Amino acid sequence: MITLHNVTKQYRVKTGIKTVLRHANLQVHKGQCVGVLGRNGAGKSTLIRLLGGAEHPTSGTVTRSMSVSWPLAFGGAFQGSLTGLDNLKFVCRIYGADIAQASRFVEDFADLGDYLYEPVKKYSTGMRSRLAFGISMAVNFDCYLIDEIIAVGDSRFHEKCHVELFENRRASAKIIVSHNAHYILAHCSHVALIEDGELRVFDDPQEAVAIYTGVPTPTTTLSA
Repeated sequence: MITLHNVTKQYRVKTGIKTVLRHANLQVHKGQCVGVLGRNGAGKSTLIRLLGGAEHPTSGTVTRSMSVSWPLAFGGAFQGSLTGLDNLKFVCRIYGADIAQASRFVEDFADLGDYLYEPVKKYSTGMRSRLAFGISMAVNFDCYLIDEIIAVGDSRFHEKCHVELFENRRASAKIIVSHNAHYILAHCSHVALIEDGELRVFDDPQEAVAIYTGVPTPTTTLSA
């Protein structure tokens, strides 16, 4: 389980103190898919960094009793002078993953061909994203962090990503932050809203989406 207890996150800016999250509480259990909706700048990415441990709360606690991924398809930590394969090996050593097994998976999944053996600095943006997603799937986590919609590569590769994440790893928890209500509604059993630093959690995704979009949930009227 991952638990946020009374978490506040603040940053010092030129005008003073900016409070991004205020006394936030959240629980995510293994196997749950939790969506977090919020406008641009609401604090969604900050929440992901807190959940993953990349940042620490100003106050409150974040407790993790299951392994948590980095944000999927994030390739910002790649060493450009190393090949894609060498970057993969480095990640495997950090997380204790089997290098041979992970290499076979990424070679097949990322569909990079000979570029897997070239320095990452030669990659296009799409190739870096495919490598990053492939490495993310090569390491098994109890919970996957998804910052915005996973739309990597062309439609065929996008479908491969969807199947790998939502079908092959349906037993893993997922936390999806987005401003796309339709995507959240399609995948999540629980939804939270971030607005003005407040995190509100709903057991009914339809209710959360209705509040977020300002469009009431349709009701069914039974005829006599």
